Amino acid sequence: MTRVQNRRARTRGGELDECLRACAVHSGKLVGSLDRRRVELAEQLRKLLVVWGTTTTAAAPAPAGATALLKRAVKGAATPASGIGNDLLDALLAVANKALECGYDDELNLALVISDTVLAERKNSRAGWRLRARLLEALGEEAEALDAYERYLGLTDEDGFGVRARIAGLRAARDKERDLLGLLGRQTPRAEGFARGPATDVWAEGLAALAVGDWTEAEPRLVGALLALAAEDAPVGDRLELLSQYLDLRSDRADGADLPAFTEAVALYAEQRRHRMRGPVPDPTVGGVQWITLGEFRNQIAGKSICLIANSGRVGSSSMGAEIDAYDLVVRFNSYRIEPKHTGSRTDIHATIHKHGFNWDKQVTTRLVFGGISGDWKYSLRNRLVPGAQTYLGDESLRWPVRNIGRLGTDAWSGIPTTGFNMLWLLDFLDVSPTLDLIGFDFYETGAYRVQEAMKLAITSVHEYTSEKAWVMQRAQDVTDMRISLR
Repeated sequence: MTRVQNRRARTRGGELDECLRACAVHSGKLVGSLDRRRVELAEQLRKLLVVWGTTTTAAAPAPAGATALLKRAVKGAATPASGIGNDLLDALLAVANKALECGYDDELNLALVISDTVLAERKNSRAGWRLRARLLEALGEEAEALDAYERYLGLTDEDGFGVRARIAGLRAARDKERDLLGLLGRQTPRAEGFARGPATDVWAEGLAALAVGDWTEAEPRLVGALLALAAEDAPVGDRLELLSQYLDLRSDRADGADLPAFTEAVALYAEQRRHRMRGPVPDPTVGGVQWITLGEFRNQIAGKSICLIANSGRVGSSSMGAEIDAYDLVVRFNSYRIEPKHTGSRTDIHATIHKHGFNWDKQVTTRLVFGGISGDWKYSLRNRLVPGAQTYLGDESLRWPVRNIGRLGTDAWSGIPTTGFNMLWLLDFLDVSPTLDLIGFDFYETGAYRVQEAMKLAITSVHEYTSEKAWVMQRAQDVTDMRISLR
C-alpha cells in the first residue's frame, strides 16, 4: 500500500457525504486559530457550509448559520440530491486549495479527501486533476503527480497555469537527482553494501560513526542510506533533506584532493533543485526581449490615444471591434478573449498578474506583468515568459504600480489592486495620453468574458471593486453605456 493509499484509508475519501462531514468537522477544529493560512481556510470552509446548506434536499432543509450546519454535519445530514453541482464543486475546490496552501498534515489529508471526492463525482474535472497533481507533488509523490498533470493537460487546450513547464521541470530534476546518486555511488564504492538495509537505520549508523569522528565509516553508510531512500521511492522532501545534510557534512571535510569531486556533486544537486523550482529555461534571454523602465514606458505611450478593454460580458456582445482597433494603443488584461467583431483584433499592451499564464504566448508589443512580491514575480517571469511573444517587457519599476509608485499602502487602499486598476492608475499617473478610454468596464456586473480555460476562475473577493469603481467615476469626463472617458 502506497503512502497516499495509507492516507486515503485513514481519511475515507471519495464519498460526497463523508467529504462534506470531514469539511464541517475540520471547520470546528480551526476555531480560534491564529495561523493566517488556517484563518483563510476557515473562511472558505464557512462559505462551503453555506453552499452546502443551500443545496440540500427539501426533505432535509438546512438550518441557518454555520454552527447549526456544523452540528448537523457531525450527526449526519442529507447530501444534495443531484450530487455535486457547480457551486458546490467550486466551493470544495476553494477549500482544497487553501488546505494545500496550509501544508500541514491535517490539511493535506482534508485536501486529499476533497480531491478523491471531486474526481469520483467528476472524473474529467480539469480543476480536480490539477488539484490532485499539486497535492501529490506536495506529498512528495512525483511519479503520481506527473501522471495527474498529464491527465489535466489531456483535458484542456489552454495551459494558463504553466503545467507543461512544471512537468518538464520535475522530469529534468528527477534525471539530475538520479545522476547525482549515481555519482555519489561511484565516489563512495563501499556505499552499495549499505544500500539494502532500512534507510533510517543505516543513516543512524552513519551519524553514530560521525559522532566518534570516523568519517571513513560514516560516509559509505550515509551515501548507502541515500541510495536506499531512492530505491524505496521515499517522498522527495525526505530525499532532498538528507541529500542536503550529507553535502553539508561533506563540505566541512572537503580538502584539495576531494574538492573537484565534491564540486561536481554540488553542481548536480543545484541543478535538480533549480529544475524543481522553475523548470528548464531553454532561452534565458527570452527571445532578446527589451526591458523597459517606468520612464521608457512613459515615452512609449506619450501622445497616443489609449483604450483599455474589460474582460466583461458587455464587451463580448458590443460590436465595437472596429472602434477599438482605431485607437493608437489597445490594452488588454490577463485572460482576455478575442472576438474581432466585438473586441477588436489588436493587442498592443498585455497587462497581466504574474500568478496566471493566460495569453503569455500571444504576440504583443509590450507586456507588463504585475505582482506584489518581488521573488514570486521573478519566478513567474522565468517560468511563463514565451520567447518572441513580446518586444518590450516592464522591469521591476513597473511591477506593482499602485503600491510601489503610488505608495498606496493597505491603510489607504485595503484591497489588493486588480490588474486593471494597476494599469489604469499607471496611465492616469503618467498623464501623457490625450485619450484614455475604458471600454466595457462594468466591474463584472455582466459577468466575465475570458478564454475558455479561465471562465471557471472565481471573481475573487480580495479586490476592492467598489472602491475601484468609485475612483474611476470620480475622474470620468464622459460616461456612456460602453465607454468611460478619463481624458
